[in-house]
Amino acid sequence: MINILFSGNKKVFDGALSQLISITNKTIEPVNSIILTMDLTRVNKEFIQITDKQIAFLNKVVKSKNEKNQVNKIDVTKLYEKEFGGGKNESAYCTPYTLLRLLADLLPNMPDKLLYLDIDMLAQKDISTLYNIDISNYEYAAVKEKYGSKIIKRDYINAGMLLLNMKKIKETKLLEKARNMLKERKLLFADQDAIYWNTTSKLILPRIYNEQRKFNCKDTVICHFAKRLWLIPYPHTENIKQWQIEKLHDIYKCHAFDKDLEEYIEWRESFNETD
Repeated sequence: MINILFSGNKKVFDGALSQLISITNKTIEPVNSIILTMDLTRVNKEFIQITDKQIAFLNKVVKSKNEKNQVNKIDVTKLYEKEFGGGKNESAYCTPYTLLRLLADLLPNMPDKLLYLDIDMLAQKDISTLYNIDISNYEYAAVKEKYGSKIIKRDYINAGMLLLNMKKIKETKLLEKARNMLKERKLLFADQDAIYWNTTSKLILPRIYNEQRKFNCKDTVICHFAKRLWLIPYPHTENIKQWQIEKLHDIYKCHAFDKDLEEYIEWRESFNETD
């Protein structure tokens, strides 16, 4: 069983749907997906937790690939408010939902090994090659951040993909220390910074497991549609996500996931019919 951890609210549905289709289309092992969510309408009226209806639909999709696949949500609203509510990093560069992964060690019955993935990723190959990497001597495995490893530190990581050894993390108190740092200091990259600066042991993986630059590389296992810097025709950033298919084709020239995204459109339309 591959245990995947996501986080987000009602608006991550398109990301979750497209991503889970790409994963379950290529991964033979059963996939257990856990989505951490919360209601945070006191900060933003659109910060509504992912709905039971959305979760049920995601379950329908993944079980059509393998009956053992499953998607579950955990409402961590009370826990978030206790740990981070009104804190220094609630208005960080990303939404407060990125902080939810830092609560994983406080949740009961979590697997000893978890693959955390941002919602703006697609799998190009079977992710078991990533999940089955031995991290018994490390807190986690990650890939270097494309910009941060050049301007912050050479081993600075991108936290969009984290292969987590929860047993060791509890021993070293990595997430507890990260939470405490966020309570005390305002950090530029919030949770990512807090994880990096409190790490005692990590395994740096090849870019194929969190490709942040190229879109059509045949060796890529997971492609990350994070914000990118473009120099042509003039310096600017693009922040195109996988469900923005026309822009994905026209601007990124990315066609590596067309079959997955065609299926995503079909499923999405069937969900709209019953919404």
